[in-house]
Amino acid sequence: MRDLGAGFRYLLKGQRWVARHGRQYGFGLLPGLITLVLYAAALVALALWGEDFVNWATPFADDWSSPWLGLFRGFLTAVLFALGLLLSVVTFTAVTLLIGQPFYENLSEKVDRDVSPDGHAPESGLPLWRELWISARDSLRIVVRAALWGVLLFGCGFIPVVGQTVVPVIGFCVTGFFLTEELTAVALQRRSVELRTRLTLLRSRKTLVWGFGTPLAVAFLVPFVAVFLMPGAVAGATLMARDLLGEEIDEGGEAGDQAATTFPQPPSGSPAPGR
Repeated sequence: MRDLGAGFRYLLKGQRWVARHGRQYGFGLLPGLITLVLYAAALVALALWGEDFVNWATPFADDWSSPWLGLFRGFLTAVLFALGLLLSVVTFTAVTLLIGQPFYENLSEKVDRDVSPDGHAPESGLPLWRELWISARDSLRIVVRAALWGVLLFGCGFIPVVGQTVVPVIGFCVTGFFLTEELTAVALQRRSVELRTRLTLLRSRKTLVWGFGTPLAVAFLVPFVAVFLMPGAVAGATLMARDLLGEEIDEGGEAGDQAATTFPQPPSGSPAPGR
């Protein structure tokens, strides 16, 4: 349970960090605003022409009598829009991070320098095009995993009682996990940590991940809110990435903090603290 609270505190600390660094916060808003406009346009198009698409895709139902034809196609139209909305929530972070790669890399580096005892920020040493390719490739893999979970949970949603109580909670936890993976990837990719290793790190401390990602998943249901939380989420995820790798976090210079909080470097081959 301690990790659960620690994850939520990283989320708050990230928001507090960008609040104290207004310029970084302003630049960090741009990718989210661009993504929001693109997604809003796509959802509006789906709302306007989704029914036409369902009609085109179900010609076999043209001869059905009323009210079955309307109920059937209305249900499919609602399902199509619901899936589009779910996909937008799941992929919003990945697309925003891809569009804003240079912005968020810079922000994450500044967080690393700010909290590192020696002021050092790890660098990948890769050219920008290579970083964008790795980010896009890994994001696609995560989106595929998230989509499979989404289809499974959507089907489970039809189970009486369980589908209306347990399944939504599991859905938020799953979404929070994948959101956290995408956000910590900004800092971990600079440290040359591969996707498989990142997933292993996150699974080893699921409660930490849920404490960070689940509240964020709930907030990200409102895309406009997601835009404003995104820079702080990247900052908080950078702090959490340092924790996962056992790197020291010096918070002695932060306003409102009374002492430095450090996470000792584990010996080679040993698990990170709290696992």
